[in-house]
Amino acid sequence: MNFDQYISSDFQNYINLNLDADLNRLLLKKSPFHNVSMQDIVRQIKGKKIAHKKFPFLLKECIIFPPNLNLEQASSQLTAEYKAQNLKGKSFLDLTCGFGIDAHFLSQDFDEVTLIEQNPELIAIVEHNWKILERKANFVNENLEVFLEDNQQKFDVIYLDPARRDQHNKKKFLLEDLSPNMLEIQEKLHSISDKIIVKLSPLIDISYLISELKNIAEIQIIAVRNEVKELVVIIETRDASCELQDVSIRCVNLESGEPEFFFNFNNEKSAKSELSKSLNFLYIPNNSILKAGGFNIISEQFGLKKLHPNTHFYTSEKKIENFPGRVLQIEKIEAKDLKKGEKYNLISKNYPLKPEEIKKKYKLNDGGSHYLIFTQSVAGKEILKSID
Repeated sequence: MNFDQYISSDFQNYINLNLDADLNRLLLKKSPFHNVSMQDIVRQIKGKKIAHKKFPFLLKECIIFPPNLNLEQASSQLTAEYKAQNLKGKSFLDLTCGFGIDAHFLSQDFDEVTLIEQNPELIAIVEHNWKILERKANFVNENLEVFLEDNQQKFDVIYLDPARRDQHNKKKFLLEDLSPNMLEIQEKLHSISDKIIVKLSPLIDISYLISELKNIAEIQIIAVRNEVKELVVIIETRDASCELQDVSIRCVNLESGEPEFFFNFNNEKSAKSELSKSLNFLYIPNNSILKAGGFNIISEQFGLKKLHPNTHFYTSEKKIENFPGRVLQIEKIEAKDLKKGEKYNLISKNYPLKPEEIKKKYKLNDGGSHYLIFTQSVAGKEILKSID
């Protein structure tokens, strides 16, 4: 593809001058550029606006942005940088390059980089951008199954992010429904690399993954400010004596200041939680841990008591430091103590009423500096208020 018009100084200046423009109104105007439609211009403006938050390393002149769907599906710079930690070798292969964000960071410490992408426009954009970024790679416009069938080369690391939507744009989660079908190609992947990294939907079930994929060494649950963004599976050639499900689970909550939390998949099965009514401190694990299902192991590792088998809240008499989640000093109150119009940050877990129903019933408002937690312990229903 020819991007000469896009990288002209006039075009780049126009994009920069219209970053805060009303894009709907802009679409109604005539394009000031002979070979570029107003739709393409707006696409570039949207891309640059998204890059400010999601991948600021692309805020360079002459970077080309793909359609919005490709930007939405791409990893953020933050999560890509996290996945790239301690990753190095001679040869790196990305089988599902997309917009190339993950590839850019994961491949930085490799001598040879190969990027596979079946969309010709997308791989052309990536190749152009990598030249701007002064990065080199082998850019291959091909279906990954065809590439794997013909390929004879071995790679130190293979990365892939299977498509999780069908032809009707419906979300898919099972490994056999992804594109590519992970169950069909895993043997081929093992034959050409000892380390395979797969990005999957955070909604996929971890037990299911471990039962279906061979040689999983680690599963990473990556959240950003307590919103789970990615589930990453690291597959490595393993000793035959290793247990089938001897998998390390790593939970991380980026931009939170919280420590990472690790546990072994088998250890969670054998861990037990001591149950208790609420004590002086309440602990709410971050969402990466809740997604990972480390409900009992976190209680065991931090010496905490669990409120209820179905309430993933924990408690202690004295404050425990470095907990990966929210820690609140609390007091138990009665419903009659609540006053109309008071402001609280409401939390409802394992409780009959949802936050909106609680607000309506007790005439409460959102906000303020205190948390109000409606939950259940082994002692029954409890209302807990945070203390400054």
